[in-house]
Amino acid sequence: MKLHEFQAKELLSRYSVPVPKGRLVTHPAAAYQAAQALGGGTCVVKAQIHAGGRGKGGGVKVVHTPDDAARAAEAILGMTLVTPQTGPEGRLVKKVLVEQGLEIERELYFSILIDRSTERPVIMASAQGGMEIEEVAAKDPGAIITAHVNPDTGYSPYVARTLAYGLGLTGDANKKFLAFVAAAYKAFEGLDASLLEVNPLIVTRNQDVIALDAKVTIDDNALRLHPDVFAMRDFDEEEPLEILADRYGVDYVKMDGGIGCLVNGAGLAMATMDIILAFGSRPANFLDIKGGANVQNVIKAFTLLMADDHVRAVLVNIFGGIVKCDMVASGILEAMKHVKVDVPVVVRLSGTNSDKAREILAGADFPFITAQTLSEAAQKVVEAEKGAAK
Repeated sequence: MKLHEFQAKELLSRYSVPVPKGRLVTHPAAAYQAAQALGGGTCVVKAQIHAGGRGKGGGVKVVHTPDDAARAAEAILGMTLVTPQTGPEGRLVKKVLVEQGLEIERELYFSILIDRSTERPVIMASAQGGMEIEEVAAKDPGAIITAHVNPDTGYSPYVARTLAYGLGLTGDANKKFLAFVAAAYKAFEGLDASLLEVNPLIVTRNQDVIALDAKVTIDDNALRLHPDVFAMRDFDEEEPLEILADRYGVDYVKMDGGIGCLVNGAGLAMATMDIILAFGSRPANFLDIKGGANVQNVIKAFTLLMADDHVRAVLVNIFGGIVKCDMVASGILEAMKHVKVDVPVVVRLSGTNSDKAREILAGADFPFITAQTLSEAAQKVVEAEKGAAK
């Protein structure tokens, strides 16, 4: 689960991670009051959406008086903020964070995440803070310092010292960085986070080390352990169809193509999306009804597919094992009774009871397009999509 910056900072502060003083507001008058409470001098007004790159889109403004803070909030609130991470449709800004201005001496990059190749947490840092870490990795991979944490022995101060040495930190900044890393790692573990990113992490002229920005993502599987964090979920920031899919109990991720994919198993979903790309089109979604699917799951899946206006054709790609193909075929016909399906549907059913499934579909009134192999199915659905788009 993603969190807003202000929520991430609130959680980090519980673990003694230094963050700037700030206040969340939803109205320009409240922004004026917040800036005044912060001393009336320089402060920053920051749009709160679940996307990075806000400054590039005009969602972050440095101001120097409470009046300017109010004007900046008025300009940002209600805007559709487009950033490299929102897509061209952007996100509507409903709240802003008014935060104290700080005197910055250095900007660093810092993050903690799980390294799947080594199956342990990795802490990353770079002296090139404020930049997209992908750009840093592409242009100068050696600028990124990494240190792994052994889960058997736990966090060691040696990890932080390794990073501090690589960053060239000395004196008070070095001491405060070591304390920052220890606190951040404690937060990462305590919150069951899958990502904790601070960019930039700043060193002020007073040699304080402060998280100027913060991004925290919580492992969805651990949310039941953190009801207070789950209460922070902002449904306004989530794709409506993904919220519906969550309610239905199917895995669904909205994408930008025109072919809806109904599959069973994450691996098959990935292969299906890859082969659609190989044949020259793009998937509209990642939709996995999972291994224990039943007729109701298939009906719900078709409900999701048809709720997406961008879907111009559907590919059903099922490999029958525990899930029997004839059950899926029956589910598709049952879905037709509940959901209006007005796009071509290509069906490839392979495995347990596939012959029986094909007999069921052959007797249906709907003009299903069937295929024996995955490549045949992909070719047919891409052609059907192009035909539907004319």
